[in-house]
Amino acid sequence: MPASGRGLCRAVAASPFPAWRRAHTEAGGGLKPEYDAVVIGAGHNGLVAVSTSPIDPTSLAPGRVALSSLGRSVKKQAAYLQRLGVNTAVFERRHVIGGAAVTEEIVPGFKFSRASYLLSLLRPQIYTDLELKKHGLRLHLRNPYSFTPMLEEGAGSKVPRSLLLGTDMAENQKQIAQFSRKDAQVFPRYEEFMHRLALAIDPLLDAAPVDMAALQRGSLLQRIKSLSTLKPLLKAGRILGAQLPEYYEVLTAPITKVLDQWFESEPLKATLATDAVIGAMTSPRTPGSGYVLLHHVMGGLEGMQGAWGYVQGGMGALSDAIASSATTHGASIFTEKTVVKVQVNSEGCVQGVVLEDGTEVRSKVVLSNTSPQITFLKLTPQEWLPEKFLEKISQLDTRSPVTKINVFDCIEVYAPGFKDSVVGRDILTPPDLERIFGLPGGNIFHCAMSLDQLYFARPVPLHSGYRCPLQGLCLCGSGAHPAGPPSAIETVGCGPGPFPDLWCGKPGGSQDLLNVCPRRRCDGSCWAKCSACGL
Repeated sequence: MPASGRGLCRAVAASPFPAWRRAHTEAGGGLKPEYDAVVIGAGHNGLVAVSTSPIDPTSLAPGRVALSSLGRSVKKQAAYLQRLGVNTAVFERRHVIGGAAVTEEIVPGFKFSRASYLLSLLRPQIYTDLELKKHGLRLHLRNPYSFTPMLEEGAGSKVPRSLLLGTDMAENQKQIAQFSRKDAQVFPRYEEFMHRLALAIDPLLDAAPVDMAALQRGSLLQRIKSLSTLKPLLKAGRILGAQLPEYYEVLTAPITKVLDQWFESEPLKATLATDAVIGAMTSPRTPGSGYVLLHHVMGGLEGMQGAWGYVQGGMGALSDAIASSATTHGASIFTEKTVVKVQVNSEGCVQGVVLEDGTEVRSKVVLSNTSPQITFLKLTPQEWLPEKFLEKISQLDTRSPVTKINVFDCIEVYAPGFKDSVVGRDILTPPDLERIFGLPGGNIFHCAMSLDQLYFARPVPLHSGYRCPLQGLCLCGSGAHPAGPPSAIETVGCGPGPFPDLWCGKPGGSQDLLNVCPRRRCDGSCWAKCSACGL
């Protein structure tokens, strides 16, 4: 890593005792045998759940909830829950919270974002609800957001050209005009085209996928209720209007085909195509790569559509801010506590988790921010899950080309003298990312964002609503809809998910909306009824 730069922070400048840990210590946070919610893994999504939740607190019925996670999703979940008075504990396997959103001192004297390094898709409502600015979150707009240097033979004494793109459209057009005046004129229209598509997709990110299980197998009342999950799709269709076929092509075609229809200059097309392959075992010529690009141009930062930013203090500062929000409301966060098993009672209902040292922590619901593979193939007793479900989980595509290199030798070719400024390096290959952060195959999305593993097929068809065939066990990580970079969307989506197991909103009610039978031994084709309202 270079000896200087905006992305670095001196280790001495960071507090060795973050606010969330002080709050936890001052509250006398010792491990208890039972919690309303237990979060395994202090990733940012799970921590959010501890602070607040889109659930009516008056509907809380007696019960205990356990949330299981190894990554960023868990922290958000923890934050939302605790604000409702749901007593929550977070268990993190590592010595530091954050999942892949961490700041670590790998090179003595310096701390930096070790894995995840940019922020964009963090939902505005989460930023506001958890008062993250109050808890120390500081963001800096990534502007310019793209720099493409080139090695040009025969340039002589001329400085080689490069393409620098940022938030100033006029300056972007000037940069693009170096390579094509036609492309410079077209670029604003392309940006507006993609912005409209992102606007249409946005409601789908905040909503649970269409409940295909309810539509296919539910009672008449449940089928009628499930029709509401179609609203975001209908809204998206209205936004896209007559251009729907063109937008469909963006989502399904190779991004090279899409960009060739817009532009002629290779430097611009190569720059834009980069976002179509980040984190994906694919090439720009792979069908469906357009969606990966779209996922990286969605979102926003502090009201600026499509903007990305750096977190002051590294990505760990985001995790610390969420954790601070959670502990302020009473959540407990424990590091170096590994969950090795999800406990299931004789009737097939979740009843807590088991830690590596043998400690049992009771709870009736487990939200898992780990990958679907770890959740269902390693932590959950196999006898309680349908064979077909397990087979589909085991077949998930988790291949990843991601390698995080916190120094790059080839930069020397473009910037002579760069290597002399390097004081240390940290190289994370896919096996390293899996071993350290629990990312299966090193995949930052937990499983590929291919068309067959998106929306109502994520992680597998008929189980895309954050729930699984085991009562009380839900997903809240990147393996759930909608996936992608740090966003906490999975957390907001699954927030209400586990709680219908405990209540329906009426006194004494306990409607089971997990799409499974009372004995939890089938594939979800039958339904239980609420003891209070009969639904």
